[in-house]
Amino acid sequence: MTTATSGTAAGSGTALAVLLDGLIDYAGLFPPAALPMPEAVAAFARYASGADRAMLGRFVVPAARLAEFTAAVDALPHGAPTPRAPWRVSVLAEASDAMALRDWSATYGACLLIDTVEAKAGSIDEIAALAGAFGAGVTLYVELPVREDPASLVAALAAYGVRAKIRTGGVTPEAFPSPKEVVRFLAACGRAGVPFKATAGLHHPLRGDYPLTYEVDAPRGTMYGYLNVFLAAAWLWTGVTEDEVSPLLEEREARAIVIEPSRIAWRTHQLDAPTLSRFRATFAGSFGSCSFEEPVQELTSLMTAGSR
Repeated sequence: MTTATSGTAAGSGTALAVLLDGLIDYAGLFPPAALPMPEAVAAFARYASGADRAMLGRFVVPAARLAEFTAAVDALPHGAPTPRAPWRVSVLAEASDAMALRDWSATYGACLLIDTVEAKAGSIDEIAALAGAFGAGVTLYVELPVREDPASLVAALAAYGVRAKIRTGGVTPEAFPSPKEVVRFLAACGRAGVPFKATAGLHHPLRGDYPLTYEVDAPRGTMYGYLNVFLAAAWLWTGVTEDEVSPLLEEREARAIVIEPSRIAWRTHQLDAPTLSRFRATFAGSFGSCSFEEPVQELTSLMTAGSR
């Protein structure tokens, strides 16, 4: 890998910068970080004004903690959002929360913009209920089970005009879907024209064996890299077959992924900045991570090492 600029993971306008733009939704409230609300809010404020802010997406918060969230924002000594620079917020919710979210947005929406809602569904009826509750006011991502073929559920998402979400890990080895399951989900979304986002287990740029929590004696497990997942999705979106893309999800060698200012390549496949821009705009949303610093710093280290 090569470094596009010093000080940040990617230079503005490069293929990598396009891929990374707003890619990380900050979920510091959730395990394994599980920060107290004031700490998570203060961290997001720092990231929103930091050198790598281009990679920062939304603050992820459960609907039940919105009052706590606004109190923590109000207590910030500086770096608070304003109508000129609002924070984007993604709320984990159920259909029954829809009215409360609309009321909250009417009060705080100028500075704290709920532009995304994330929910779960395991049936077409549950998808219909969520779509009916939230309507067209926000972007709705619905987390689907992927142990079985999700094609019928993805088709229902397409019919209701909502998006898909996949859980790519957790704090135990059993929480990680297999590469086959991840590719099958991504391919189903691609065929149906359903944009997706991911959550959990994507703290690192490349696949590898890592501690699953931040405890000293944490168990280790094989985790997906966010470059693996989103580049695999990009090539599936361009028409590369599942069989060709599947090995990318298990790629551990940084040297195998060529990152240059104008393109990203792996094996015989390549993506240029305009293609990646269309991919991000129409298919790939973001991923939730309880750490912002870890994904950013590891990529910077990886790029720096690759340029030597």
